[in-house]
Amino acid sequence: MLPATGQASHLRSGSRGGPDSAPRVSHGSTRRRFLRLTGAASAGAAVHVPSARAEGAGHDEKAASAGSLTMSLCGDVMLGRGIDQILPHPGDPELHEPYVRSATTYVELAEAAHGPIPRSVDHAYVWGDALDTLRRLEAPVRIINLETSITVSDDFAPKGINYKMHPANIRVLTLAGIDCCILANNHVLDWGDAGLRETLETLEQAGIPSAGAGRNAEQAAAPAILQVSGARVLVFAFGAVSSGIPQAWAAKPDRPGINLLPDLSEATVAHVAARVQGVRRPGDLLVASIHWGGNWGYEIPPTQTAFAHGLIDEAGFDVIHGHSSHHPKAIEIYRGRPVLYGCGDFLNDYEGITGKEEFRDDLAVMYLPVLQAGGDLRALPLEVFQIRKFRLQRASPGDTRWLQATLDRESRKFGTRVEWGGDHRLAVRW
Repeated sequence: MLPATGQASHLRSGSRGGPDSAPRVSHGSTRRRFLRLTGAASAGAAVHVPSARAEGAGHDEKAASAGSLTMSLCGDVMLGRGIDQILPHPGDPELHEPYVRSATTYVELAEAAHGPIPRSVDHAYVWGDALDTLRRLEAPVRIINLETSITVSDDFAPKGINYKMHPANIRVLTLAGIDCCILANNHVLDWGDAGLRETLETLEQAGIPSAGAGRNAEQAAAPAILQVSGARVLVFAFGAVSSGIPQAWAAKPDRPGINLLPDLSEATVAHVAARVQGVRRPGDLLVASIHWGGNWGYEIPPTQTAFAHGLIDEAGFDVIHGHSSHHPKAIEIYRGRPVLYGCGDFLNDYEGITGKEEFRDDLAVMYLPVLQAGGDLRALPLEVFQIRKFRLQRASPGDTRWLQATLDRESRKFGTRVEWGGDHRLAVRW
């Protein structure tokens, strides 16, 4: 039975909303080889931290050329609950939520809003039109925040909202060529330590590196190292309690968990910089993926801005990939490096749930930064999609223009502009 309208408005936000060692080689991917550093960072590794960040102007997508690297960065990908129920191998639908007891209810809500949704869909279904973008651009680095445990564990955390996808549905990630799953978020331990271990094992068996969670603190803090055409992309992932991650989920030396930041202070920046120094080699590109902040609203706390700037200035990061908000937030280009404060949801099962329509969390963005060899941003096109029937379809020009105006308004505060590029495309200018 569907929840009453008054109840449905509570289903959207979930439990988030804070005030809300040698490297292992994985050959599971057919597109390229990946590495994940599992042991302690080797001391004395050569490090290249640019001493100056270039100020520049935005360019079009076609500005990419030899020597440039295009990344595909997406926000929260929620493949559990309702979405898991339409995949080829649905898991146990039982939920432990205040208003909903079966994941099939979320399918029914979406169908009530937008019409019938097929069952036992192929693994490409949920990606929809986004697959065409990935094929066209051939982005060699594809990173998502995986906001879902991959497990059959029934050891649920009593936190109100719990996401899990059946491990037999792992092809939904491999088919899209996902290169790295960020796990430093407030749902990866929804089904206990066993659920996290199974998530890690499933990703490893599929040849998909992850970052931000591990079997112990050292593994949780280690970067995923992606080998791309002779270059390395190091992906570090961090969680913040402001996103709703319980403090108890922090990884320990002998216990699985998340790479949880103690705070966003200068001391924490210095600690991160020291770890980076032990891993980075000349020519490496660095991505900091951070799960921080509440679900709704456009405000960027000064502490987040200072922390992002510190990661660029002191630790040498080239991209700040922020997520947790259910909708896209402001974009800053700081000293030639993109700071994405909130990438929004890329896939969710929220259709038919009312209460926050003004934020348009049905609009999903694929961020496509083009980096030069030294790390400077050359272009930042965005592609906008809409979630309909648990599937990504190209957003209409009208919806894309709405998002352009919203992102432009918020990004102007950081000296950045967002322009409409026609159809479902946007372009960032600086």
